[in-house]
Amino acid sequence: MDQVITSPRDLRQQALADARREHILSAARAVFIEVGLEAVSMREIAKRAGYTAGAIYSYFASKEEIYGALLAESLERLNNFVNLSAEDISVDQEGQPAFAELRKSALAFYEFYRDNPRDLDLGFYLFQGLKPRGLTNEWDSELNTRLRAAMQHQEAALIKLGCNKRDVDTELTAIFAHIVGILLLNHTGRIRMFGKGADELITHYLDKLALRLPKSK
Repeated sequence: MDQVITSPRDLRQQALADARREHILSAARAVFIEVGLEAVSMREIAKRAGYTAGAIYSYFASKEEIYGALLAESLERLNNFVNLSAEDISVDQEGQPAFAELRKSALAFYEFYRDNPRDLDLGFYLFQGLKPRGLTNEWDSELNTRLRAAMQHQEAALIKLGCNKRDVDTELTAIFAHIVGILLLNHTGRIRMFGKGADELITHYLDKLALRLPKSK
């Protein structure tokens, strides 16, 4: 097989291009959070990044592509965080390794967004309402796949616990809904009206889930 020889000059140019791309993404992230995807223009993103509008088109074709790249990067970090937590699964006190896996992976999903509220804004488009906007079907499908991948350990654990496909889908949806609901309450401060903490509520839900699910075999 022929070797691909990359010159030092090519490496420097690639490094510079990567740095510029990351700089554009950083500027865009700040603008999206401030004014939202629909209100911002490529010109405004370029201005924040210190480039001309024409310059950033060599890196991104549209603001939607920039948003998709930011969200993909966020979901990649989510997946890495969840996967890392899954490497240290121990048997819980009741001797249920499958539920320990489910609990730890669900908590990791929750903790990532709890500790990274800007990723929550980005992932659920909280800065300009809750309805989906601005992404093509291709981008939307790819990003949903990445989000679902972050729940693969939960899915595997539910299967180990003896849940059939219908129950797995139901429980995954319920876990996701509880996590997102608690995160939104916590993120907006509305949780204070109930006199409860976010960590307390997610722990309570998972404790009740443990009693309801079948025991691992």
